[in-house]
Amino acid sequence: MALLAALGTYLPPWGDARGRTAGPDEDTVTLGVAAGRAALQGAAPGAVRHVVFVTHELPLLVGGNGAALLAGIGLPPDVSVVEQIGGAPAVLDALVAAAPGTLVVAADIAPAGAGAALVGEPGGGADPVGLELVGRVVRSLPVRSRQPGSVERDYSDPRLQRERGLGVAVDLLDLPEKPVVVAGLAGKQAAALCSGTPPVLPTLGASAAVFALAALTDGGVVLATEQASATAVRVDAPVPAVHRDEPEPVAPPRLVDNPGPEIAISLAAYERAFEAKLRWEAGKCDSCGTLALPPRHRCLGCGSEAGWSPAPLPRTGEVYTGVTIHIPVPGLPTPYSLAIVQLDGVDVRALVKVTGVPAGTTEIGDRGRMVLRCVAIRSGVPDYGYALYPDTRGATA
Repeated sequence: MALLAALGTYLPPWGDARGRTAGPDEDTVTLGVAAGRAALQGAAPGAVRHVVFVTHELPLLVGGNGAALLAGIGLPPDVSVVEQIGGAPAVLDALVAAAPGTLVVAADIAPAGAGAALVGEPGGGADPVGLELVGRVVRSLPVRSRQPGSVERDYSDPRLQRERGLGVAVDLLDLPEKPVVVAGLAGKQAAALCSGTPPVLPTLGASAAVFALAALTDGGVVLATEQASATAVRVDAPVPAVHRDEPEPVAPPRLVDNPGPEIAISLAAYERAFEAKLRWEAGKCDSCGTLALPPRHRCLGCGSEAGWSPAPLPRTGEVYTGVTIHIPVPGLPTPYSLAIVQLDGVDVRALVKVTGVPAGTTEIGDRGRMVLRCVAIRSGVPDYGYALYPDTRGATA
């Protein structure tokens, strides 16, 4: 039996009551990072020794996304990462089989959202909740399919999927009791399988399994489905710690995609900047302690070239000044805003994009937090960095 210690959820600010839409600077890695950081609020250092990342949309198919995921969440580079293609059943399968210290992260693009679940240690400081496998059925009915390099194909036969897909899977499971919540199905379909009125979940893919666990008000059976496969687990009580980063939805901004030549990447520069940029670290002079972002070869404070050490930067700050760009830039949807942010408690200002609010609405003196975003795609490689998320649409806990 796995012991759930904490859950974290994230929903992008863009969307409406029907679902959320990922922003132009978001992908499954940035969504997963937001959920992972939420889940680990208050977790002890070293609580995570293994990460499982489940999604249908891996941004980097060759080379992997593990390093970016670990750096964004703030986990050491020696933590092992498994990247898995899958939906809600795969997430429950990963959780029930997970060893203590495993963080399962799930992310979806349409509808957009992410969730993360931490498997705790027996007798840990928190009160972990047991998660036990009730049954599993793995079958094939590829009503929606996609092969590498091809477009997605949708057979779109609801009756076939209901009667020969989901219906057969649920019959084979032979559940001892009706589930209290179903992940992977729309509201009416889920309600037909549940006892009582189930909670409406904001996503239908991998992250729906985590949203289902987070929605429990009491113990019971949680069912996760995808096409013709299903997994059911029993939870013996509500998860004690659920941290939500779920701002109220607003209408997506109207942006113009600007065609043009592909933005080239320098892999040498990418490698040099990766750790400091994704972990949000400055260089601290070993001689005088002056901070520099990005790290410099020669200290501007004392002129020393003796070296520097990484120093974590604050993730909150205030807008010192800013500008909104309306001129088309190839590869960057416009308009967008840039801000120079005075970080809290340090003598460092950072030039970053503004995210999560319409361009041009951020003013001098506004406060916000720094969040990981995909700032560009260069030579087909996601280039991650940090953006300012103004407090006007902050997180809820």
